[in-house]
Amino acid sequence: MKTWPLSLLFLSSLLYPSIAGDTITPSTPLSDGETLVSAGGNFELGFFSPGSSKNRYLGIWYKNISTHTVVWVANREAPLTDGTGSLNISSDGNLILYNQAAKVLWSTNSSKASSPVAQLLDTGNFVLKEGNSDSHSFLWQSFNYPCDTLLPGMKLGWNLTTGFDLYLTTWKSTDDPSPGDYSFKLDPLGAPEFFIWKQSTKEYRSGPWNGIQFSGEPEMDSDNYLTFEFFIYPHAVYYMFKVVDSSIISRFMLNQSKIQRYVWFNSTLGWTLYWSIPKDQCDYYAVCGPYGICNTNDSPICNCMYGFTPKSPLEWNLRDGHNGCVRKTSLDCHGDGFVRLSHVKLPDTSNSTLNESMSLEQCRESCLNNCSCVAYASANITEGGSGCIIWGSDLIDIKQFVDGGQDLYFRLAASELNTGSTGGNLNEKEVIVIIVICVASGLLLLVSSGCYIWHKMFKSIKLSGRRQLSFDLALTALGSTQDHHPQDESNRGEELELPLFELSTIVIATANFSISNKLGEGGFGTVYKGELEDGQGIAVKRLSRHSRQGTDEFKNEVMLIAKLQHVNLVRLLGCCMQGEDRMLIYEYMHNRSLDTIIFDKTKCALLTWQKRFNIIVGIARGLLYLHQDSRFRIIHRDLKASNILLDKDMNPKISDFGVARIFGGDQIDAYTKRVVGTYGYMSPEYAMDGIFSVKSDVFSFGVLVLEIISGKKNRVIYSAEPNLNLLSHTWKLWKEGNGLELLDKSMGCSYSINEVLRCIQVGLLCVQDRAEDRPHMSTVILMLGSASTMLPLPKQPGYCSERSAIDTERSSSCTVNEITMTMLASR
Repeated sequence: MKTWPLSLLFLSSLLYPSIAGDTITPSTPLSDGETLVSAGGNFELGFFSPGSSKNRYLGIWYKNISTHTVVWVANREAPLTDGTGSLNISSDGNLILYNQAAKVLWSTNSSKASSPVAQLLDTGNFVLKEGNSDSHSFLWQSFNYPCDTLLPGMKLGWNLTTGFDLYLTTWKSTDDPSPGDYSFKLDPLGAPEFFIWKQSTKEYRSGPWNGIQFSGEPEMDSDNYLTFEFFIYPHAVYYMFKVVDSSIISRFMLNQSKIQRYVWFNSTLGWTLYWSIPKDQCDYYAVCGPYGICNTNDSPICNCMYGFTPKSPLEWNLRDGHNGCVRKTSLDCHGDGFVRLSHVKLPDTSNSTLNESMSLEQCRESCLNNCSCVAYASANITEGGSGCIIWGSDLIDIKQFVDGGQDLYFRLAASELNTGSTGGNLNEKEVIVIIVICVASGLLLLVSSGCYIWHKMFKSIKLSGRRQLSFDLALTALGSTQDHHPQDESNRGEELELPLFELSTIVIATANFSISNKLGEGGFGTVYKGELEDGQGIAVKRLSRHSRQGTDEFKNEVMLIAKLQHVNLVRLLGCCMQGEDRMLIYEYMHNRSLDTIIFDKTKCALLTWQKRFNIIVGIARGLLYLHQDSRFRIIHRDLKASNILLDKDMNPKISDFGVARIFGGDQIDAYTKRVVGTYGYMSPEYAMDGIFSVKSDVFSFGVLVLEIISGKKNRVIYSAEPNLNLLSHTWKLWKEGNGLELLDKSMGCSYSINEVLRCIQVGLLCVQDRAEDRPHMSTVILMLGSASTMLPLPKQPGYCSERSAIDTERSSSCTVNEITMTMLASR
């Protein structure tokens, strides 16, 4: 985003008046100091200087937005060095940009026109046309020459007849709009899909369009504000978006290595980042190699597809998955079958074959009869849609989703498809029969239970704006969970009165879940800001209707946080369960989450050392309460910067207990086959072996301490030393006696050296590789609060070296691939 101070904008409006109207002709050129304004006042065209540069460029920007936002530049690679530029229409009907020496710096190349005019449209499109022609018949248009911004109605893609390619390229810097290293291009080969390229290297892939969205972007769906369209014609392939609500101003921008969607609400909120990709490690191209599946909810994030094994086990155990996986059993063509892999971004389709008229069953038969075919998928998942994608080469860049994506059917040898105690194969009809029986039985049970619960709820609950709901009844209404461990069974009969909000109350409080009230979103769903009738601010966490994981987390969080009371834990005000809606209502935190400040270069200066130290101590106290002082011993399992909320005074509150677990009085640790949490915060024994305890949370706390001190994420790799993450980097500085170099420079010099070094040492003690070496939170509180307490010397942190062969082997044996699969054998 390119910005000018408001004072300069005001001065610009005085010095650079617009000429009459939105059009120039051969007799009315546009000089530096003059501008065109579109008929509806949406856009302005003229000369500008970006950032601190003194060079002049011809560009287009939003007219009525206080932040000077440039959406198109003509002379990107040929700047004017002074204010003598002039835009003219030449005698042959082309637009030409001259400097004072009459040198041509930029021009169009269109057909000759008899009476040409150039007009700035209200869409932001600058067009050259015949003066008396139809308004949509253009000789040239700026929309055909994108820069870094995609506006509504603008196309990205290919004209396959002329070979004309429409794509975005980044600015080189905020001071220089010339093309940078990154581009966002559509690859028309196979099933068309978009790539973000860094020069000639693939950085990100969208997946092919499936009739609704790109298979790799389940969040990028049409809504009440925008619609997304993708067209495949014999002569052209292109993508575009349109605005449904004209009051919404939205744009897409290629901002260095990310494609981002911004929405303008008002001058107070400014441009709000609504959506951004890549958004996690699995979005980067081929991180798990051929036949590898990337899942950010797993640790390690890479798994091999069923029937495959790591090509390089050593590198795989060291969490380097770029070499991918290989088959356990070679294909023999005639006896092969297929396995269905659900909720995935389809593999790279550059070398695939697309048939738009073939049904899925025909697609299967075609793949089965082609010995070189390794996988197939539907090209259109809309109701009644058809189309087939067939892969004949390695399957690369597959990402697993909790919700979204689509089905991929990949080929396996018959021996890999054996199921059941008899070792026989299930054919497709048998699988369908079993599925139908199971689904029918499940639905019957669900309907019966639902009727009972419905009758029970409405018999015992008086409807009002806020209702008191029996704790047991609220949980029963949510159904059972797959990971049924968090509750203390001895207390299940205890009645806890939990405020239940009417859906209408929440709809009013959030302005019908207005996009302007959206605070963020995660695997659970979306969080909205709201205000109750009494003026109390609330944060509404709305469960995605399609998220099964979210339902489990919802139930878990209601069960746990409703029973907890501490100044450093976020307070649950109530919940809402009406129809399919599931919502948690919390107290509103004015400063949102810690990660939105600590990792933001413009906001991190708000956190002085004293505030950071107070946040560290507050998190420690909240964690001590969970581990020791509450009525249950609770392991949070997902302690991270985004789950630490800050109130108006920057006091920290631990939030998000969706994956937390309760321990019994004498229980020390536990084992799970389902490792949940966030990569970068998980302790080694939990991530690799599934073993968790209070010491797992201590490790996460240690990572948080070092992130708060440094202002850097643990998952960031330091470019100067490519093998170092934050833990390794801190350990290196500590051993060299240079611990203070870790300190975030934005804090200036107002800090206690001894206090900083003590916190770094405490952080290192908490992230030691072996759980038994880490302190308990009671000891951490003591070490943080007493300058006279002698601290032990820390040992090497986790993830700094290879684990022992025994550990590596045990990790491998305990890893569970939870990808949903259905076996399909050939008939």
